[in-house]
Amino acid sequence: MPCNHQHVHVPAGHGRTFEVRAGQYLKVVDSNGQQAADFVAMQVDDLQRYLSPAHTRRRLGSLFFQVGDCLYSNADEPLLQVIADTVGVHDANVPACDSSRFSVDFGVDGHRNCLDNMHEGLAAYGVLDINVPEPFNLFQNGPVTADGRMQVTDPTSQAGDHVVFKVLKDLVCAVSSCPQDIIPGNGLQVTPIDILVSDEPPVAA
Repeated sequence: MPCNHQHVHVPAGHGRTFEVRAGQYLKVVDSNGQQAADFVAMQVDDLQRYLSPAHTRRRLGSLFFQVGDCLYSNADEPLLQVIADTVGVHDANVPACDSSRFSVDFGVDGHRNCLDNMHEGLAAYGVLDINVPEPFNLFQNGPVTADGRMQVTDPTSQAGDHVVFKVLKDLVCAVSSCPQDIIPGNGLQVTPIDILVSDEPPVAA
């Protein structure tokens, strides 16, 4: 049988939602470099089970994931396995930016934001905005300082850097190209993210 391929282009500052099947491979590409991508996933057959940064941190005993690690659901089941990662710097601590983040912190009303970007597609599955899970912020550079404080600075990723997951459950995923263009976090220039889904491991993985 021919290998099935799917390409999802996430325009700069926007979001896209798509489904993947168990056994497939999901490649998230920072197309231009220095662009954070908020990523959430929910089980297609039970939307109450979703990818959980908190449960993943507990299972890994770490704030950060590495190649070979699994990412876990709120039901403590593995949903994805990391099989390749060309940058190795991601964040699992910071919630998605929302409209209040821009209006309260920056005095900008109506700014695009990651929560709305991801909810736009998930709403078709009956997901309320308040039920969009907390994301894994792929490529986001969120170091923890020696005194325990969190920082957000520009990603270290370059054009073409990527992370590849093996999909372990049928999932609906949402990805946002983070629209933050006011403070460091995307090199002050919002750019696209590309998603590649295939039945076979990507050749470059």
